[in-house]
Amino acid sequence: MPSTNVTTQAQPSSGKSVRLHYLDWLYVLAIVGVFLFHAVHPFDLIDWHIENAEQSIVVTLFAVFFVPWGMPFFFLMAGSSSWFALRKRTGRQYAVERIKRLLFPFIIGSILLSPIQLYLEWSHKTQTGVFVGSLQEFFASSNPGFGPRLFTWAGYHLWFLGFLFAYSLIALPIFLWLKQDAGRRFTDWLAGLCQRRGGILLAIIPPLLVQIVLQPLHPGEYDWAGFVYKLVFFVSGYILYADPRFRQAIRRDRLLLFIVAITTMLAVLAIGFAGLLFEWSETPGIPGFYLFWSMNTATSWCWSILMLYVGMRFLDFSNEWLQYARQAGLPFFLLHQPVIIAIAFYVVQWETGILVKLLTVVFGSFVITLGLYELFVRRIPALQALFGVKPRKKGASAQSQTGE
Repeated sequence: MPSTNVTTQAQPSSGKSVRLHYLDWLYVLAIVGVFLFHAVHPFDLIDWHIENAEQSIVVTLFAVFFVPWGMPFFFLMAGSSSWFALRKRTGRQYAVERIKRLLFPFIIGSILLSPIQLYLEWSHKTQTGVFVGSLQEFFASSNPGFGPRLFTWAGYHLWFLGFLFAYSLIALPIFLWLKQDAGRRFTDWLAGLCQRRGGILLAIIPPLLVQIVLQPLHPGEYDWAGFVYKLVFFVSGYILYADPRFRQAIRRDRLLLFIVAITTMLAVLAIGFAGLLFEWSETPGIPGFYLFWSMNTATSWCWSILMLYVGMRFLDFSNEWLQYARQAGLPFFLLHQPVIIAIAFYVVQWETGILVKLLTVVFGSFVITLGLYELFVRRIPALQALFGVKPRKKGASAQSQTGE
C-alpha cells in the first residue's frame, strides 16, 4: 500500500494523539506479500510475464490464496490512510499530496521501469514461442484502448498507483461529504447496523452488486468491473475509521468472519478444482455466476477485515525495523517487479530443479531490490522526491515521525 506514509493516529477521549502502529505493520506486511506474490509467479500456473517450463501446484495454491483478497486489502488500507490524511488536510492539500506521492511516482516509474519489463517479457515470449513478432508489434498488441487497463499497459505493476490516484480524486467529494453533518449521520447509521452481531458482513453487498452488474459488461481485474470493485474497498477503508464502532464490530465478530472467510475460500477452490471456474465466472445469467461472485466477494471482504483484526490484536507496537520499513516501502514497491523479471528471465533458462530456481528468484530479488534502495534512493534526495518518499526530519524520534 504505497501511499500510506501519512499520519495514522487515533484521537482518544483524553485528546492525545496515539499512533496506530498496527496500520504501519500491515502496510509493511502487505508490501512483503506483494513481493512474494510476484516473486513466485514464474513458477505457478497463473499466466505472467516470465514463466518457467516446470510449474508447481503448491506454489499455485500459495498464490491463489491471495488472489481474491490481496489487492482489495491494499485498497482498504489505502482508504483508511485517507481518513487520517484528511483529518489535518484540506481537500486541496490532500489532492496535491496524492499528486506528489502517487501520480509522479507512477509517471516516473512507467518511463524508467516499464520499458525494461516490456523488453524482457517480449524476449522471453519470443524465445519460448509464445509470441512471434518484433518488440514494436508486441507493444502494439497489448494496447488496451481507453479505460483503467491503460494503467497496466503503461505502468505494469504500477497500475496500483494509477488506480489509487484516480480513487483519491474520485472519492474526495465523498470523503468531504462524510465529514459534514449529513455524512456523519450516514456513518452513524452504518455503525448502528454493525452493532448487531454479524452486521459487518452487510458490507459485502456493495462490492457484490458491482461484480454482478459490471462483470458481464467489462470483465477483468483491471477493467471497469475490477476498477469500481476496488474503489468500493477504498471508500470502505475510509468509513471503517470514521467511527470506532466499526472496529469494535471487527473484534467482536472475528470468529464469524474467520468462519465465513474459510468457508467461502474453500468453495471458490472447489469450483476451481471442479473445472467450473471460467464457466461460472464468465457466464452471466447462470446460477453458478452468482454463486461464484458471491463466494469470491465474501472471501475478499472477510479476509481483508480479518487482517485488520490481526493487526489490532498483535501488531500495535513500534520499533526501529518498522520505521525503516515504512520509509523503504514505496521505493521497494516501485523497484521490486523489474528486478524479479530481470532475474527470472535468466533463471528460468537454467538446467536445474524448480526449487533452486524459485529460491534464487525470491532471495536474489529481495537482496537486489533492497540494495538498490539503500545505495541510491535512500542516499539521493532527488531520487527520494521522484519515488514519492518524504525525507525524515533530522532529530525526529520514531514516535514523532508521523509523515505530517
